[in-house]
Amino acid sequence: MRPDAVRFDAVDLARQIETLSQYELDTLPFGVILIDRDGTIVFYSQTEARQSGYGEIPIGRNMFEISPCMASSDFQGRIKRAMDEGPVDLEFGWAGDFADPTRDLRLRVISSSNNGIWIFIERDGAQ
Repeated sequence: MRPDAVRFDAVDLARQIETLSQYELDTLPFGVILIDRDGTIVFYSQTEARQSGYGEIPIGRNMFEISPCMASSDFQGRIKRAMDEGPVDLEFGWAGDFADPTRDLRLRVISSSNNGIWIFIERDGAQ
């Protein structure tokens, strides 16, 4: 599958993502993060590093420790509750980003085939 054929709104987004190479994941127009069940970052796309303003690729670090807003019960708690209930498939809006606290984000959080969690982040006005 070509990366330009992958749509943020795809019903089978996680399945599509898992067929792509790391290079292809890095070229998607939205951010892609894969964490394990403990929150450790396994994959962090170049697009996410650039669009978020974080600028680094924090592989091996805990997602919820590098961002105070993601450690909140509203964000991390929502994901943990969904994991406790079974396969995760969430979509929600979020305000704020590393570089721009006023930026609107749209997130999809979906279970991966390797027992981890995909986090997809679409930003208003992202390039």
